[in-house]
Amino acid sequence: PICDARDDMNRSTASAFDQFDFSAIEDMDPSLSEGHRVVYDRECPFELRVQSEAGPQEVGTLEAIQCKILVLGDESNPQHVRIELTSENDLFFHYTHSLDESSFRRMQEQQKLMIDFTDYVTCVLKMLNSCIKEPHSFLAVFLMHTDGNARLDFIQNMEYKFVELLSCDFVASPEEVVRHQITFRYNSTKSKLALVQ
Repeated sequence: PICDARDDMNRSTASAFDQFDFSAIEDMDPSLSEGHRVVYDRECPFELRVQSEAGPQEVGTLEAIQCKILVLGDESNPQHVRIELTSENDLFFHYTHSLDESSFRRMQEQQKLMIDFTDYVTCVLKMLNSCIKEPHSFLAVFLMHTDGNARLDFIQNMEYKFVELLSCDFVASPEEVVRHQITFRYNSTKSKLALVQ
């Protein structure tokens, strides 16, 4: 009964938010400054691990990470793809994965991928959604290095074996980018609250 009441409250809050047009606020997102468009923006469960000198952590911490996929150009034939990862638990957590067709080809060769660059966004989108819908079968493991580099591994649990499906290289964003993002997130939340009130 308590869960049902909470679900009803969340639905009514969501429907109340649907009445407002936040597009003007969202257009101020610094991620869009180079002409990219957001095609995916959702929280996904990630296992966060830190690579130390002794080697990677065996077990990391589970955290909801905000995944934003941005595309420059047409979604079906992009010129550039960027994935940004942020966290509500750590405002300074901001990692970026950038890819154009030539860097995708190198990635395709290294990982023996069967998809083309035009299918890359759809592929990542499906994997993120699988991690949300089937967290026991699909895992997103984010391994962070002390030098600012990181890697996101999409892993499928086949019950008898873990199979690595895709790996994406990330880099910690520079301090200035992080500062702009924090300012935008703060101002965005403040503006939305003012609109709702």
